[in-house]
Amino acid sequence: MAQQQDRECFLRIHDHFAPRLQRYMLGLGVAPAQAEELVQDVMLKVWRRARLFDPTRAHFSTWLFRIARNLHIDHLRRQPHWLPVDDGLEYLERQETDRDDEGPDAVADHACLGDAIDQLPAAQARLLRMSYLESKSHSEIASELGMPLGTVKSNLRRSFEKLKDALRPSL
Repeated sequence: MAQQQDRECFLRIHDHFAPRLQRYMLGLGVAPAQAEELVQDVMLKVWRRARLFDPTRAHFSTWLFRIARNLHIDHLRRQPHWLPVDDGLEYLERQETDRDDEGPDAVADHACLGDAIDQLPAAQARLLRMSYLESKSHSEIASELGMPLGTVKSNLRRSFEKLKDALRPSL
């Protein structure tokens, strides 16, 4: 398809992946009209850059969703509310000086949380870290790990319940 720009093959790819990309964008909080536009941008980029795809480096779906993710980030950066990193760091530093969670109790709480996460099965601990510590959406985790979205959600729910039980003070 890449070298010949096979239209029929591209249309099959479009028909298969466009709805999935649309759901992915909606899951990222993109408005429906904007999501549709981003999906079209992804497909246009795939058509133009198909020759750059290397199946030895990644699955096609991984490559496709990476393009979608990057276009989404570019879209966010063009928004007026986008805060450059340096400004964001200054804002966070100002917020941290106002916080009162730097004391010994906070350090102990963080240590207990880390220990409790370490006691979980490795797969569950990884999901919790990706979701809560790396702030990844369920869709991003599913895409990155190649898991169905429902499996990610149910595993996270079970992991969180185990974590709550581990942190609950014993009576």
